[in-house]
Amino acid sequence: MMKNYFFISLLVYSAMIFAQPKFSEMSVSPGAFSRIGFGARGIGMGNAMSSIIEGELVSYYNPAITPFQENNSFQAGYSFLTLDRALNYFNYTRRFDFYSAKDTVAEKRRPRTTAGLSIGVINSGIRNIDGRDNNGLPTGELSTSENQFFIGLAARISEKISIGLATKFYYYSLYEEISSTSLGFDVGALYKLNDNFNISLVLVDLMSKYKWDTSPIYQQEGIISEDKFPNLRKLGVSYRNKELGLLGAIEFENSNAKTNILRAGVEYNIYDKFFIRGGVDQFNLSNKDWPVKPSLGFSFFQPFGNLVVGVDYAFQIEQYSSADRHILSVNFNF
Repeated sequence: MMKNYFFISLLVYSAMIFAQPKFSEMSVSPGAFSRIGFGARGIGMGNAMSSIIEGELVSYYNPAITPFQENNSFQAGYSFLTLDRALNYFNYTRRFDFYSAKDTVAEKRRPRTTAGLSIGVINSGIRNIDGRDNNGLPTGELSTSENQFFIGLAARISEKISIGLATKFYYYSLYEEISSTSLGFDVGALYKLNDNFNISLVLVDLMSKYKWDTSPIYQQEGIISEDKFPNLRKLGVSYRNKELGLLGAIEFENSNAKTNILRAGVEYNIYDKFFIRGGVDQFNLSNKDWPVKPSLGFSFFQPFGNLVVGVDYAFQIEQYSSADRHILSVNFNF
């Protein structure tokens, strides 16, 4: 009888162990806010944007894509999130064409070199945190703020190849006198296989890390610690069919936090200046317990002379939250 109880207990215990979600280093890595995505269009396409060179471009996804930007582009975005969280975006992208002094006939002039510039900010934070002392008494509301400021520069070194570098500055205000800054880099390349296919390669968050010093609060008991950002390696492929108004992309991301992520997105120009899109992000081949994030969205553009105003919306499922994500962006092309 005791043997039966022991055997049953062993089975129950084993089932409980195997039923636990698989832990991932990425879940506790710093800079999580910077890996959610940028704006409604990118998130709506599952963030599979590193090889896309149509529409509003930002070096967040790949510093090498900005030389393909048409005109000037300014984007601003706001995310509707639960649990008093905030996530906002701003970006300006411009292309620069450089001509040879020998080209005097305007109709035949072709840029000798094309460069791209992208300047942006990602702001995140949490408000209304209930502060308490060691005795459990209220000390007032607290808040945190985490920000990324980036500037990306790129150049087309040939008709088919573009390379770029983005410099990123992080600032994290955690608690009263406790804050940290970091400087990191993204390196990207894009290859135009033909008029339909592009291939991209991006290295993300090189040298990014937070360094903490808690001595302003704990004095001699304070410690100095360092949190390194995970390094990401992305390989992307995109396909565009102008006649059908179809744009699709797929991307594979590997990290030193032992994740292997697949993401994909598709965009369809359903009518004139109206676009619909959908995507899947965070399909982790290394961890079946990792929550997959499907998304849907749309865009509408309206010209006003030389100014084109666009509105983007994206919906993304967010597990472990009381509500899902809603992202709204406004674009100005001029």
